[in-house]
Amino acid sequence: MQLQEHIPLAPMTTFRVGGPARYFAAAESEDDVFLALAFASSRRLPLFILGGGSNLLVSDVGFDGLVLKIDNKGVELEDSGSQMILRAAAGEVWDDFVGSCVSVNLGGIECLSGIPGLVGGTPVQNVGAYGQETSEVLVSVRAWDRNSEVIVELSNAECGFTYRSSIFNTIERDRYIVLQVTYSLKKAGAPNIKYPDVQRNLEAHGTKSGPPTLAEVRNAVREIRASKAMLIVEGDPDSRSAGSFFKNPIISESQYASLQNGIDERVPRFPASNGNVKTSAAWLIEHSGFSKGYALGPAAVSRKHTLALTNTGGARASDIVALAREIRRGVFDRFGIQLIPEPVFVGFSEQF
Repeated sequence: MQLQEHIPLAPMTTFRVGGPARYFAAAESEDDVFLALAFASSRRLPLFILGGGSNLLVSDVGFDGLVLKIDNKGVELEDSGSQMILRAAAGEVWDDFVGSCVSVNLGGIECLSGIPGLVGGTPVQNVGAYGQETSEVLVSVRAWDRNSEVIVELSNAECGFTYRSSIFNTIERDRYIVLQVTYSLKKAGAPNIKYPDVQRNLEAHGTKSGPPTLAEVRNAVREIRASKAMLIVEGDPDSRSAGSFFKNPIISESQYASLQNGIDERVPRFPASNGNVKTSAAWLIEHSGFSKGYALGPAAVSRKHTLALTNTGGARASDIVALAREIRRGVFDRFGIQLIPEPVFVGFSEQF
């Protein structure tokens, strides 16, 4: 493991903004992780675990501690009847992993195609899209427990999954370092096509005789994400973002009724747990006066998708934050709903 100093973090993030790390190390093995932790502990340094850099915003001053990039690789397979058990190292590129699973006809994550980042980030956020979530196929998480200083194996239930969250980004934030994730995927599984966007794409392109294949659904999802600037494409300024910047709000039925009251068109709604309703953050943003391409200096709402904030060129983290605050304030003033950001904020002295 090579320890480096004053390393720029902006190139390691999809936003392409942010200051440097005081110390930086890439861990290619679990032993590297332990060496880095010992170094941070000996100097009483704050520690940040970096994955694919796709879901974070680094402050302009950077991070005055050790940034540890998880870079271990490897996938182990175990046949289990109608299922295939896959143990993937946290440093594996997520979309590459999805593509390899689809190529051998393993179903369960095809709708999570095109999502940037690494395998280790999927349980943290309970990554989900187009009708699938990580929690539906995740068996367990192998992680380093920084409290007890031992490696633990956390079951699906112990991860505490809910919409876009888990214990890793809520009640146990910063406690665990994900080292490996185990998934159970269905052999020759039928693809998930319950989302209208996916259905429309498949209908527009046509499919081979019979129902759509996993590969066709993966291609459809990647194409949809590209059309919304949710697929990282080199040279596309709309993809200099963290994807969806705000979570879709979960509200009660009475809140939804109040939201719908006085609105001629139907406010988007989707089922949520405990009898609640999930509505569209993008719809709220657009109907609060923030259209695609709305800009505040070099930070702007994506020209392709209202939910993505972008660095149009030369933006600073402070520019992104200023735009996000203006949007959140506008939505609250218009609808009384407080949008919750999805990205992790690194190196900021105050909370968003």
